[in-house]
Order: sequence, then C-alpha cells, then structure tokens
Amino acid sequence: MADVAVDPIEVGKRYDESSPISDVLNDGQVHMSYWYGEEDRTPLAEAAQRITRKVVDALGLRPGERVLDAGCGVGAPAILIAQETGARVTGITVSNYELAQAKQKAKDRNLHEQVDFQYADYMALPFADGSFDAVLAVESLQCAPQLDTVLSEFMRVLRPGGRVTVADYTREREMSVAEAEEFATSIGINTPPTQRDWIEKLTASGFRVEEHTQCGARVFGMTEKYVDSAVDSREKLAQFGSDIVVGLEAGLRHFMAPGPDRIGYALVTARKPVLK
Repeated sequence: MADVAVDPIEVGKRYDESSPISDVLNDGQVHMSYWYGEEDRTPLAEAAQRITRKVVDALGLRPGERVLDAGCGVGAPAILIAQETGARVTGITVSNYELAQAKQKAKDRNLHEQVDFQYADYMALPFADGSFDAVLAVESLQCAPQLDTVLSEFMRVLRPGGRVTVADYTREREMSVAEAEEFATSIGINTPPTQRDWIEKLTASGFRVEEHTQCGARVFGMTEKYVDSAVDSREKLAQFGSDIVVGLEAGLRHFMAPGPDRIGYALVTARKPVLK
C-alpha cells in the first residue's frame, strides 16, 4: 500500500479546482454516492448523503458529542451530522475554497456555533489530546503522505473509548497491485488498500476494529447513474464552460471503468481502547 508524497498545499489547490464542480453537481457532498440497485432512482446528492448517514450510524453519534470531520470538503456532511444528531462538529480542510464555502453554509443555516471549520492538515492536528469523541475520514486519506502518521494523530485527539470511521476505496480481488498503482497514479491518489489493509493499519495504530462493511457494488457499480446525473445537471454546470459535461462524462467513465470487482468501497470503524 504505497503512499504518495503530496504537499498539502498542492492537495488544497487540487480541491480548490475540483470542489466547485462537486458543490454544484452533488450539493456539497464531495464524495461518492450509494444506490440500492439499478431501479433506485434516488438523486445523486441524496444518494451521497447515504454515505454520510452510514458513517454516522457506524459511529453511533449522540447529541453533544465532539466530532472531527477530517477532510470536510465544502461542509455539507458536517452540517448534516450536526442537524441530524445534535453533535458538535469541527471540519478541517487544506482547501481555501472549501473552507470559505463550508463556513458560509454553516452561517446560512445558523449553525456556526455548532459547526466549526478550520484550515488544518491532518498530519499535524492543531487540537489537544482527547479533544474528540469521534473522527470521520470520508475519502480524505487518499493523499496522506504517511497514513500511519494520520492515524496516530486520530488516536491522539480521540478520548479513550472514542471512535473513528474511515470510508474509502479498496483494491478488490480482480485488481492486481500493479493495476491498482496505475489506477491511483491516473487520478493522483495513494494506491487503494484492500479492506484487510485498512483493518490492519488501524489495528497497528492501536485501534480496536469493531465493524467493517464492503459496499462497492452499490457505489462503484453504478457508473450510468453518475453519468446521467452530470448530463441532467448540464444547465447548472454551464458556468464552468460549454464543454464541462462532455469532459466530466469522459472523466467519470475513466474513473469508474475498473468496476466494483476491482475497486470497492469500505467503511471501517474502530475504537480507541480505554486504559484500565
């Protein structure tokens, strides 16, 4: 499982460029979507909210808990979490665009006292030990220069008994390591680990893994739904140029080409042990 050496400033610039499109296309959910099958007609943004809600459910979030959204995008998941659970959420990002949008969304919904957004790098979190009851990382560890360092930081800022959920791509049985590396290089991320790799990484960092779910068929197995959503959003996306939908469709087909037998999507939840 090779890590890429990416400067967080460069990662931030990448999201400065891509997140405006995701914000319009996916209503602020800058991550994948989840459908129950081909007959499921749920809109893209609502299907993306299902990922957020699956993470919420896995973490077992409760009112008043302190939650870190490590890689918060433009803030929509953090806001949904705050509204639906009553938790207090701190989101971090290395994208100036995302930070500005997230803060504005919280202000517009009068949630700026319950939801806080900061510019911060998860490699060196600016929070005291034991600051949070839960941490979520939804597709945000893909460019971590050293995954071990990030997981160590999560461990540090969690209180004893605190929980973490990682939701991210996985390399599945049909894809060789070489093919996974080629796929990762083409989209500028770390080589996707297997689900077992995620479990072993979290365990090696001192966490106790409690739950893991593979839902790649309902995420990466729905290429046409992503493409159709882009086409249906043609008017909204026109602000990014007349050929944006054509480019987006081509990009989506390339990205989704491996299929769910080769690229999966896992949620892995673990707990920081309580010292006795």
